[in-house]
Amino acid sequence: MRVEQAFSAALEALLPLGLPPRLALGVSGGADSTALALLAHEYCRSRGGAVLALIVDHGLRPEAGREARLTAGRLAERGIPSRILPLALSPGSGLQHRARQARQTALGQAAAAAGFLYLALGHHSADQEETVAMRARRGPGGGEGMPGWAARGEVVLLRPLLGVAPAALRGYLLNRGMRWVEDPSNQSRAFERVRIRQDGKGLPPAGPAARQEQEEEAASFLAARAQLFPEGYAVLDAESAPPPALAAVIRTIGGGLYPPRRAAVRHLAGGLRPATLGGVRILPAGRLGPGWLLAREPAACAPPVEAACHARWDDRFTLVEEVPEGLSLGALGDDSARVPPFNGLPRLILRALPALRGEGGGLRFPAPARFEPRLPAAPRPFQP
Repeated sequence: MRVEQAFSAALEALLPLGLPPRLALGVSGGADSTALALLAHEYCRSRGGAVLALIVDHGLRPEAGREARLTAGRLAERGIPSRILPLALSPGSGLQHRARQARQTALGQAAAAAGFLYLALGHHSADQEETVAMRARRGPGGGEGMPGWAARGEVVLLRPLLGVAPAALRGYLLNRGMRWVEDPSNQSRAFERVRIRQDGKGLPPAGPAARQEQEEEAASFLAARAQLFPEGYAVLDAESAPPPALAAVIRTIGGGLYPPRRAAVRHLAGGLRPATLGGVRILPAGRLGPGWLLAREPAACAPPVEAACHARWDDRFTLVEEVPEGLSLGALGDDSARVPPFNGLPRLILRALPALRGEGGGLRFPAPARFEPRLPAAPRPFQP
């Protein structure tokens, strides 16, 4: 199958039907993301849609800024609009991890600000194999690799090139007469991904059909058997759950970016029972309904933060109103004993809800905060 056909087939499986496709694109200037930009531009233009290339300038190498401008110029020659997003990163430990997190945040915020729901990335089949190998080294359960569809904050990440080999992408660019930037860090053995690539120790990922089947099963279960509430808890009307569905709910209620270890989730999913996993308490729902309650473990909540507008606390709640200076935003905790009943909720849930406190011991509950977990519960969108 030609690269263009594989790309079109992947996008048609990832995007909603009947709407002009609008894609923001994460473009580094390398071969993979440059191919993504050309493919997406042709695809969207032919269907009445639009693209916007987002070029992150990390500033980690002296030539990074020049390469970002060069990439923007090359895209402009092909009629592809772009924006350069400069980052200011301080030196120190964990620089690559911090750069990756900053890049993801900058891309997502820029895409949302420009009115793009979908953000496409250029990960290909070799990236998938390397990711699988890296995750496998950290324990069992890494064989599924990166998803082709994943919600991240205000945008949805799409990876339409996971089934395409990097050599095919370079061949596509050569046929189109398009040049790209070579990043020397892609050959540095200081990075685990490069060592795996050079040593040929990648592992074959699970096929996309297998992952899609699991995600659809999880979404179907959650749509039929789960209730998620704005106070940050869930009720499962079931005595067992598909492991992917249970893992997704625990990740969402706990505010995490990653679910608990798969072995622990599988052990619990076959027969729900009182337990604490991933910073989430699981216990009978009682007066909240049949089934099982999943609520944030109060002892696992993050420390209080300064209560500025849009402050994030516990990776679950965002303050949505301006409040007086000098207040902190944190868990209600033991003060739940001195507040009036709130929505008929048990103390376990109340203790993990956000409250505002002043230096003199003043308390405001509930705080004007909105439940906004880092990731949604459904690994795929619900289907009618």
